[in-house]
Amino acid sequence: MATTTAAEERDAARDAYNAFLATCPSRQLLDRLADKWAVLILCALGGDGTGGTGAPASMRYSELSRLVAGVSQKMLTQTLRSLERDGLLTRTVTPTVPVTVEYALTDLGLSLYRTTRQLRAWAEGHMDSVQASRDLYDTRS
Repeated sequence: MATTTAAEERDAARDAYNAFLATCPSRQLLDRLADKWAVLILCALGGDGTGGTGAPASMRYSELSRLVAGVSQKMLTQTLRSLERDGLLTRTVTPTVPVTVEYALTDLGLSLYRTTRQLRAWAEGHMDSVQASRDLYDTRS
């Protein structure tokens, strides 16, 4: 039976979730979170799209669909299911006529929202510089 040293155990623990490794499950999570729809949905549920209140919001599917312009019904449904599966949001079904379904961030989702809010703000705040760089690049190409 092979034994491992304390150093080997530390190395194994450090590499357990190393996104630079092809087989690391955190790479799949990063891929999902890098999706524009996921970021926008997290921001919407975090309160960025609720009239400036900034408070986390519970939203119905139709509200999310209106707020996140351009998302197809298929992509919105897939993204919501993926985020729910990852434990980032909850889906609450209320048996009314018609059935009411609401989505809200979990504590885990709220912790991620804080990061996505900064990413969104950075993109909005630096778009002029990025566009200028794109224009310069395109004129040289």
